[in-house]
Amino acid sequence: MIYTVTVNPSIDYIVQLKELTLGEVNRMDYDNKLPGGKGINVSRILKELGQDSVALGFLGGFTGEFVKNELEKTGIKTNFTMIKDDTRINVKIKAQQETEINGRGPVVSERELTQFTAQFDKLSAGDVVIFAGSLLPCLDQNFYFDLIKQIRARGAEFVIDTTGESLLKTLPQNPLVVKPNNHELAELFETTFTGIDDIVEHGKKLLKLGAQHVLISMAGDGGLLITKDAIYRSLAPKGTVINSVGAGDSMIAGFTGTLASTGDVVEAFRYGLACGSATAFSEDLATREKIDEILPQIKITKY
Repeated sequence: MIYTVTVNPSIDYIVQLKELTLGEVNRMDYDNKLPGGKGINVSRILKELGQDSVALGFLGGFTGEFVKNELEKTGIKTNFTMIKDDTRINVKIKAQQETEINGRGPVVSERELTQFTAQFDKLSAGDVVIFAGSLLPCLDQNFYFDLIKQIRARGAEFVIDTTGESLLKTLPQNPLVVKPNNHELAELFETTFTGIDDIVEHGKKLLKLGAQHVLISMAGDGGLLITKDAIYRSLAPKGTVINSVGAGDSMIAGFTGTLASTGDVVEAFRYGLACGSATAFSEDLATREKIDEILPQIKITKY
């Protein structure tokens, strides 16, 4: 089973209006409320691909009930730890410019934290846990790392969407896949790249440090997949970028879900790129229809 972890989920309250004027009453043209959080995005894309996952994290109050109910309406399985404090609301204003007002998130008690972490003792070989999104302010910075050690002790796999020193720290635990973009990879090794060969050379370093697969997104230049056996490349599909939010989550969902169900790294790479691009070319997260539209454009070659 694939488990997605969103420790600080939200209601994303999206407000659209032609013009926002500070200090005055503004009337919206459109609004919508969606369950938000990077791990939740992964579960939503997995559902579009017809793959089951279980969404984990902390939810509380009437806002938490909304997130849980909205996910379950779409058939996504959940096993959130219910807490006393309310789940946050993030306000996303789309006017002349996009403006976001994000909540800090709730406080989690020791009892609630123990209840949450106990779930990972039930994992076994074949399970995959995907960590995506920021920590709650009340949680220790080693929170993810401690859970990763717990997961690996059970023989399960993990994926974590992080960069910098946080990424380097997880590599000895052999993440199933890491997904830096080319700029993040350059920053990680404090260098600059002059071409694809440089990117490949530094991507291989992540493999040597412990990653099982290295997935590198390069925006308009497509993507790379580095494995212990081969290096694969695909050019970017054609389309107009509308929304980059959630594209990385979609890429992780497509790659991890397909790899878990087929064991085929090339097919996983293809779906990862298609899901990421389909979200980038959409107003919201990708639909299966949009993913299927993009898939024929993904041409993978050995590098």
